[in-house]
Amino acid sequence: MTPPAGREGGQGPSELVLRVASAALLVPLALAVIWLGGWPFAALAALCAMLLLREWSVIVGAGNAYMLAAFSHAGVLATLVLAMMSLVPWALALLFALAAVVFLAGLAFGRAPERWVSLGILYSGLTGIVLVLVREGHFGALLILFLFLVVWVTDIAAYFVGRRLGGPKLWRRVSPGKTWSGAVGGFLAALVAGYGVALAGGVSSPLAWVVASGLLSIFSQMGDLFESALKRRFGVKDSGRIIPGHGGVMDRIDGLVGAAILGYALALALGAPMLDPAAVLVQMKGL
Repeated sequence: MTPPAGREGGQGPSELVLRVASAALLVPLALAVIWLGGWPFAALAALCAMLLLREWSVIVGAGNAYMLAAFSHAGVLATLVLAMMSLVPWALALLFALAAVVFLAGLAFGRAPERWVSLGILYSGLTGIVLVLVREGHFGALLILFLFLVVWVTDIAAYFVGRRLGGPKLWRRVSPGKTWSGAVGGFLAALVAGYGVALAGGVSSPLAWVVASGLLSIFSQMGDLFESALKRRFGVKDSGRIIPGHGGVMDRIDGLVGAAILGYALALALGAPMLDPAAVLVQMKGL
């Protein structure tokens, strides 16, 4: 979930008011659920995953495939239940098997939308699973808040720096509004945020937090660009209209998706346990 500042493109005063009002309601709710953790947080992660998959299906032209929707949504929900029960290998195995079945079915019947839905299953399912694992691991509430903070700071700084400085476009064909100045501004702001969190927490190695915030900022911007590329591929402006002033859920948490999934993959590559990706920071004496 991102706060009201939004992306580098322009917006009118009325849209900004809607963004602020929506964020004023949703952000406190999200923070409360993060604090509670457990099944309430898992339910929020599951809701986000279900909405992501629904919006993805609509974008790729499979919005009216009701049997496919029921099958894929039920499967993704089952993977999140398994993750919450600490059965992560089973959750991941089920998720990839589900995606493979949908892809092969689309291939067999010559239906391109179904093949695209298989990627959406991974996109939404991995997001939910990773969020659950981070929250249930060591320092779960702190790490989830840190993840949200980096994504928010990156998004807000990229918006204001990009509007202020302008300059060369980051990837004009995919996202004409984003600039290199905004991307760099978001990255630098995330580094500052990471250092601030380390100082506030009195950790022994602030560098670990700075490095983590920089990587997550890059992953967040990659997630943003990925969603932009998907929408441009299918000629869609917004992923949905469920959040007033913000568009769809995917429009708001695409950066969080990128930071969560790619951050989790990097943590595993660095030797973190599958059930506790935050252990990397512990190993680096960052906690």
